[in-house]
Amino acid sequence: MNSSLAAQRPLKVVHFVTGGFTGSTKVAIDLIRAAKNNPAFSSMLVLRKKSSTDQARVNQLQTEGISLKLVAGWSHLATIIELVRICREYQPDILVTHGFSEHLWGRYAGLIARVPHLIHVEHNSRERYTPLRLLQARWLAHYTDKIIGCSEGVRSRLLELGFPAHKIMAINNGIQLADYANADAVPLAERIPGIIMPARFAKQKDHATLIRAIALLRDKNIIAPVFFAGAGNKRHIAKAKKLVDELQLNEQIHFAGHCGNLPFLLMRHQLCVLSTRYEGMPLTLAEGMAAGCAVIGSAVIGVQEMINHGRDGLLVKAQCAHAMADAIEILLHNSTYAQVLALQGRQRALAEFSLTRMAQTYEQVFLGLQQTAIPALPEQLLLEN
Repeated sequence: MNSSLAAQRPLKVVHFVTGGFTGSTKVAIDLIRAAKNNPAFSSMLVLRKKSSTDQARVNQLQTEGISLKLVAGWSHLATIIELVRICREYQPDILVTHGFSEHLWGRYAGLIARVPHLIHVEHNSRERYTPLRLLQARWLAHYTDKIIGCSEGVRSRLLELGFPAHKIMAINNGIQLADYANADAVPLAERIPGIIMPARFAKQKDHATLIRAIALLRDKNIIAPVFFAGAGNKRHIAKAKKLVDELQLNEQIHFAGHCGNLPFLLMRHQLCVLSTRYEGMPLTLAEGMAAGCAVIGSAVIGVQEMINHGRDGLLVKAQCAHAMADAIEILLHNSTYAQVLALQGRQRALAEFSLTRMAQTYEQVFLGLQQTAIPALPEQLLLEN
């Protein structure tokens, strides 16, 4: 798109992401919300329908004024065909494809629909790349303008996977800090001495280690309430509930499901814990820090970058219940130390994890594409179109 045309109309951006309302979905939605206040952009959200897609949340977004479309998710071909149709009707300047495997099907659709610029956003440090899918992703990278990792750890992982270094960059995820403006009103010592783990139930997350840690603490007569704030896979929820039953922790551990009032909950509890097997850049830890909680996270890529161990939170060995229990015990029994970590964590969140900062960086990337040449289409796609 030339500069004179850019001056006449907003830059059209489509964000394509899973309809499972994971962290990647939240990032895409937050970027669209931020762009609503910028007349330089016109944005659309396209969700790939999942069995877990919450229609009430879809309706809420549409009521909010977000331009939103759903595409089929029952087959990759159906997804591509429907997204091609949307792109041909809307004629975006940029298609931003978020997460695996959506970034594959999204970019195929973008190529077929001749979207001028494609962006691939990687939201995790350990995606399920088979050799064939990695080959596809590397091929698509030739026709992709930017490959964005949601953290430095993810950027490093993209380099390891063999994607072109000159196209790769990192943009840290961000959160709406205004939701946590009142965090200082309730000092840590006056909060509930309990734990919030805001995370969906999925293979990636490690609720079991935290459950076992709570059992170890109970055996030492340290009783702390735990709230699992998040929905997710029914099988993983059932598995976690079974473990809670076996360890007789039903009175301590509560399954709260999706919580629309997460900032309220975090700002009234002392600890925010993320027990996980791998991450990109978890928004939940940023939210815990912004809420003034003392945070504990598994020492994995994505989490390690967010927590300076012993300064603004604690890192523990991944999948180790004893290490997790020890960290929780330290913070529950040493309120002064926990307060120091909480204050340092909140200051870091305010300085580094804002949604405004994330959105502005993405928007700079989008605007920069106006001055770049449109990648040549593969010959077979030109013949087919």
